[in-house]
Amino acid sequence: MTRASLETGADEAPPDPFPGSKSDSRRYLVGIADKASNKAEDLKGQAKEATGKATGDPDLRDEGKADQASSAVKDAGEKVKDAAKNLKDKLT
Repeated sequence: MTRASLETGADEAPPDPFPGSKSDSRRYLVGIADKASNKAEDLKGQAKEATGKATGDPDLRDEGKADQASSAVKDAGEKVKDAAKNLKDKLT
C-alpha cells in the first residue's frame, strides 16, 4: 500500500455484501448450494425419464419422474424459505 492509497482509501476492503452476522452469508451460500442440488436432481430425473422412454423401460422412466417431482417439492420449499426471509427483512 502506498501513502496515497491510504489517504484515498483505494485499497480498502469492499463492504460486506451480507451485513449482519457471519451466519447470514453462510445461510445464503447454503441456500445456493441447495438450489443447485435441486436443479441437478431435476436434470438427473429428466435424463432417466428420457432414457426410460427411449429404451422402453417403464421403471426407469417412472424413477426419473419421481426424481423430478422430488426436486420440485424441494424447490418449492426453498421458495417458501426465501419468501419468509424477504418478509422478515421488510418487517425489521
